[in-house]
Amino acid sequence: MKQPIYPGNRVWSRRDFLRTHSVICASLSIVPAGVLRATDRVTPNSKPVLAGVGVGGVGFGQLQECEKAGFHIGALCDVDSAYAQKAFDRWPQAQRYRDFREMLNAEGDKIDAVYVGTPDHTHALITIAALRRKKHVCCVKPLTRTVQECRSVVNAARQAKVATQVTASPNTNEASCRTCELIWAGAIGPVREVHAWSTRPLWPQGMVRPPGEDVIPRTLDWKLWLGPAPERPFKDKWPEGHYALAQLKSSPEWIAQYRGVYHPFNFRGWWDFGTGALGDMGCHHFNTVLRALKLNAPHHIEAVATKVLPESAPLASVVTYEYPARADQPAVRLFWHDGGLRPPRPLELNDRPMPEEGTLYVGDEGKLLVTWQGYELLPASRQSRFADVPRALPRRSGTWGEWFDACRGGESAGCHFEWAQPLTDIVLLGNIALRTGKRLEWDAAKDRFVNSDDANRFLDEPYHNGWSLDRV
Repeated sequence: MKQPIYPGNRVWSRRDFLRTHSVICASLSIVPAGVLRATDRVTPNSKPVLAGVGVGGVGFGQLQECEKAGFHIGALCDVDSAYAQKAFDRWPQAQRYRDFREMLNAEGDKIDAVYVGTPDHTHALITIAALRRKKHVCCVKPLTRTVQECRSVVNAARQAKVATQVTASPNTNEASCRTCELIWAGAIGPVREVHAWSTRPLWPQGMVRPPGEDVIPRTLDWKLWLGPAPERPFKDKWPEGHYALAQLKSSPEWIAQYRGVYHPFNFRGWWDFGTGALGDMGCHHFNTVLRALKLNAPHHIEAVATKVLPESAPLASVVTYEYPARADQPAVRLFWHDGGLRPPRPLELNDRPMPEEGTLYVGDEGKLLVTWQGYELLPASRQSRFADVPRALPRRSGTWGEWFDACRGGESAGCHFEWAQPLTDIVLLGNIALRTGKRLEWDAAKDRFVNSDDANRFLDEPYHNGWSLDRV
């Protein structure tokens, strides 16, 4: 077995000893996973030991949330040691790795759960590798980059019978539960139309691949970063004056600082690595829509957008999904808007501006507007009329608390992998509509488009560089 890239053996100073002693004292409730049987190694009184893969970007903050929820951070893995240094510094007790395969083999039963915070194109590889080793898994959204990957991951999760979670915005918090309760109580009548919109992309999209090649930093394993994607030369940063940087200038500072062509952070706009604005934010906005309207699979999808290039997602788009009638609910059209595009402002808002981001449910008798700040029935008269609708749904502890509880044998997390399958499908099918420019007819029973072989080729894209889901 290969030794970890970042070995833990070193000369210990008094400061090291005292720091480690304090960590041990604070973690006496940790039960080493190897002491327990595979079926019960995480008990209600133990701290699950968590390994993080992809810890330099969004993973750094989300691992902190995992720690707050009750996990013990036992191992860290990232292909870029410089980008991950802040995580290494925060959790000095954790073993360090560059290759997730080495980490899983070396850590074995010392870890109970794996967090996957890498770019979209490596989600399936890492997640399936962890599931086959019977580890609980939390993966950042979207669960996968292709539909077939999603099927493989969900099947692996069924076989592993472990606790899973996707980091879509919870459908179990106050605003989401209240949305469901109000719609189910008829507060806006039958819902036939829903709009969701986002300010994304905040990273470059609509660009072509830059020419040339740059020196790969010694701290970055570029081939490992590429993983199953087609091989391409490494390019470091966009040059001054490039239109990609103009997009970044309007982004928040924490995003604008990343001028990398692909890494760090700017993978999202490239089809080989990411799923664009729809893949990034659609999972957040659609999670509650699926629950509230009891949606499963659309039967038609079509999209309009600014120019869609072979390698990158568009600057702005509108995607339309058509769902059939379900039991007690009518057929519904679901619209996605990004790149600054928004639906028409409801007249009931009067002089108030349209929120920059949100979801609008349009019923026969009223509307329900949901934003990050909360929810609002329109017109205002419906607020008091339906104020007494019972709060019947349990409010849960959010993404990290739900997964933590599930890892210790409690109720499944709200966005476990089987729930996340139709949620992942929505964004991936929408991206295929964008890439083909066609009105697509989807047969969910066959997992195929019935009217476009061109669209079907995007359902299962080939792996490169020797990678395979069968060999991880």
